[in-house]
Amino acid sequence: MIPVAITVNGKVRTAHVEPRTLLVHFLREHLNLTGTHVGCDTSQCGACTVIVDGRSAKSCTIFAVQADGSTVTTIEGLAADGKLHPVQEGFWEEHGLQCGYCTPGMIMSAVNLLQDNPSPDEKQIREGIAGNFCRCTGYQHIVNAIQHAAKHGGGKAAR
Repeated sequence: MIPVAITVNGKVRTAHVEPRTLLVHFLREHLNLTGTHVGCDTSQCGACTVIVDGRSAKSCTIFAVQADGSTVTTIEGLAADGKLHPVQEGFWEEHGLQCGYCTPGMIMSAVNLLQDNPSPDEKQIREGIAGNFCRCTGYQHIVNAIQHAAKHGGGKAAR
């Protein structure tokens, strides 16, 4: 077992993990943060996307020991003071989800996109979420949600 200390959603979390423990499993099983989903086990779908040191990353591709000393934001860490993050609000207002399985990863990718480009056009949004699969929709409501968020300050930094 290897000790790790990772700042997750603003709080330093320590644990001893096996070297093979993926960050997604650390979040879900050690910290009980189940909003980060395991979707495909092949790093294709993006359901496990979180923000690591300010950049979106598929947490199924990172070992927890690699994240030692990093700052991680999960979907649970976006809302502040009982108020949804603008991207979460956009998904709510524009019906940017259907079954909801891809939604946490999609939102985390959108947060990173809007941090980099606060006013993306539709093509840039579609490119920005290209690493996230939604099996339920045609993506238009997701694009609308991100456009809504862009108009309402969606580029604010995640913790």
